[in-house]
Amino acid sequence: MWSCIADFFSYETTKSVVVKSWTIGIINRVVQLLIFTYFIGWVFVYEKAYQVRDTAIESSVMTKVKGFGVYNDKVMDVADYVTPTQGASVFCIITKLITTENQVQGRCPESEKKYVCTDDSNCTRLGNKPGSYGILTGRCVAFNTTVNTCEIKGWCPAEIDTINSTPMMEVENFTIFIKNSIRFPTFNYTKGNFLPTITDDYIKECNFDRVNNTYCPIFRVGDVVRYAHQNFTKLADKGGVIGIKIGWMCDLDKSDEQCKPSYSFTRLDAMSQKNAVSPGYNFRFAKYYKMENGTDYRTLVKAYAIRFDVLVNGNAGKFNMIPTLINMVAAFTSIGVGTVLCDIILLNFLRGAETYKAKKFEEVSDNPVDALNHRLYRSQLSLQNDATVVNSSDLGAYSIGYYC
Repeated sequence: MWSCIADFFSYETTKSVVVKSWTIGIINRVVQLLIFTYFIGWVFVYEKAYQVRDTAIESSVMTKVKGFGVYNDKVMDVADYVTPTQGASVFCIITKLITTENQVQGRCPESEKKYVCTDDSNCTRLGNKPGSYGILTGRCVAFNTTVNTCEIKGWCPAEIDTINSTPMMEVENFTIFIKNSIRFPTFNYTKGNFLPTITDDYIKECNFDRVNNTYCPIFRVGDVVRYAHQNFTKLADKGGVIGIKIGWMCDLDKSDEQCKPSYSFTRLDAMSQKNAVSPGYNFRFAKYYKMENGTDYRTLVKAYAIRFDVLVNGNAGKFNMIPTLINMVAAFTSIGVGTVLCDIILLNFLRGAETYKAKKFEEVSDNPVDALNHRLYRSQLSLQNDATVVNSSDLGAYSIGYYC
């Protein structure tokens, strides 16, 4: 117990020992060089750790689609195939429609095969579940001359969505106009994807491509689908979700012209391609009318569409003294890691490790008896027969070197 108390109230102070060894000297300098290279090359040059960064980008997106197509011998314009109509950052271009006309409120047979029945008992057991297109009444009624299905209460006749139709292929040549404005609030910096060199004549003629027109804000639908590595025919038939990503990576220490948008494209619903259940993208909407007698009726539309999500991200950086000083201190402190590694090698793996331990660690006691009887290592004088001790120019430091 007394030994534990004495160890607890002991004090350690640094002792400087200069080791004349090529092996440990080379390891020390190589480790320091690697740490120094990491901080200069990665932290300061690549990551720009000397800057304050703003990642809270504020953005607004306005879109406009142009083009004409033909579907079921009808000419379709923007008002027919684009929804919603506000020109927001998320919009759909309809490629295929399945319409059910003249629906009125009433009772009618279900149209899906899973509701085929032979008597009312087949439908009664499904009474606590909603039907596909209405509320089940529990009755089994004739769907046609050969098949009976369960009866529903709702909009009749029930939709039949298994009809095959050809998508509107003109969509591939439609164009999407994107106007994007961003702001970095930390620096009160505002920019838009209309670069100063863009003119009205250029806008009327250009289409975005990754070689010649990398900053044109007009995108051909077929090009966007191709850049997302998708097949347009399959996408138009089943629908899907395409992401148009606008990236703003700005170094505000450089000129304003260097802050430019970069565009990339991806399929956002990629999982639906691998899943046989509900593949692609579709939705329903209705157009409502009123008969002369006041009865409401509607045309139900199931639309297959390509949905476009315009996603904006980015960050901006500018020089600031505080992060510069913090990272410089971290760099100089980290160089000391080389000393820890070299000490491990020096005191455990090199020839003469015990000699180095004796030089590095020495136990001194204010009790003369303890000083004679309880030393951790041999004293420095007892090592003179094993090694040459040379006084260093540093106060209190010794150099150790073995004879060849």
